[in-house]
Amino acid sequence: MKASIEDVARKAGVSTATVSRAFSKPEMVSEKTRTKVMLAADQLDFSVSRTAGILKSGRSYRVALLVGSGKIEWFTARLIEGLNEVLRNAGYDLVVYPIGDEDARRTFFDELPVRGNADAVIVSSFAISHSEIKRLNTTRIPLIGINITSSDFTASASIDDRVGIKLIVRHLAALSHRRIMYMYEEFTSTLGFSSRNRISGFRDAVDELDGVDGRIVAVDPGDDIANAALSELLASDNPPTAICFHQDSQAISLLFKLQRNGIAVPDDVSITGFDNSTFSSEAGLTTVRQKPYDMAVCAAKKALDLIEGRQPEIPHETFPVQLLVRSTTAPPRS
Repeated sequence: MKASIEDVARKAGVSTATVSRAFSKPEMVSEKTRTKVMLAADQLDFSVSRTAGILKSGRSYRVALLVGSGKIEWFTARLIEGLNEVLRNAGYDLVVYPIGDEDARRTFFDELPVRGNADAVIVSSFAISHSEIKRLNTTRIPLIGINITSSDFTASASIDDRVGIKLIVRHLAALSHRRIMYMYEEFTSTLGFSSRNRISGFRDAVDELDGVDGRIVAVDPGDDIANAALSELLASDNPPTAICFHQDSQAISLLFKLQRNGIAVPDDVSITGFDNSTFSSEAGLTTVRQKPYDMAVCAAKKALDLIEGRQPEIPHETFPVQLLVRSTTAPPRS
C-alpha cells in the first residue's frame, strides 16, 4: 500500500504537521528535522500529492510565459532556461503560450482569468493593452515583463534597445564611417515588439552625429534580407560602408553571401548585428550583447515574490547592454 503522511511522521518521530511543513515550507523546519523527514519519505517511497497542495493553497503552481511567435528562437530558449532554473526549484511549472496572431492573443486573455490556471504571467518583448491588463487584474495575477515597452506591468526586467543601437552607431562613426545602412525585416505582427526601439534609436543616433548619413531599409517578410543587402551594395554608386542588422542571424547570413561574391568584410564593408546570439562569436560578428538568461532569472524571482505577497526590492530593473567589437568592423577604405 502507498505510504501516508502519518507513516512518514511515525518513522521520522515527528508530527504530521512537521512533515507537511518539511515539504511545503522547508524554511520553517530545521535542517536536522527536515533531513529526518526526507530520509523517512525516501525509505517509504512517499510522495506529496500535487493536487492536494493546489487545493489547499488555492494556487495552480504554474507560471505562464507569453512569447510573440510560434517558434522557439534563441532568445526565447534562453528565457525558458532561466525561468525554469528558478521556478522549478520553487515547485512551479512554466507553461509557454506562443502568441503568434491576434486570435491566439484574444483566446489567451479571454480564457486565462476564467480558468485561473496560472499564478503569474510573464510577457516577453511585446506590449499588451490596457484592456488586457485590466482583464488579468480581475484575478490579481502578477504581470511581469521581459523587454517590454508598457509601464503597466507589476515588475519587469529589460534592456534599453535604443542605448544598444547607439553603441553600434557611435562605434562605426568613431571608425570614420559616414554612410551607414540599417536593415530589418518588416514586422508581420501587431504585438508591438520592444525591438522596434532599435529602429528609432538608430535614427536618433545618426541625427546626433554631424556628417553621418543613415539610411533605413525594411525588407518584406519572407524575403531574403541578405540578398536585399547585397543588392543595395552592388546597385549603388555610393554604397554604404557599414550595415547594421536588426539581429545577429541576419548579419551572419550576409557574411557568407558576401564571401561568395568577392566582397571582403570588413575591408569593403563593415557588418554589425544585435543580441550576441548563437554563432555570433564564431562568426567574429561585432554586436551588442544582452543576457536573456539573466533577465529571466530576475523576472522569475520577482514573480515568486509577488505571488507570495512580497514587493520586489527593485520592481523594474534595467539590464546593461555591452558592445562587443569583433572582426567584422574596421575603418572604411579611403
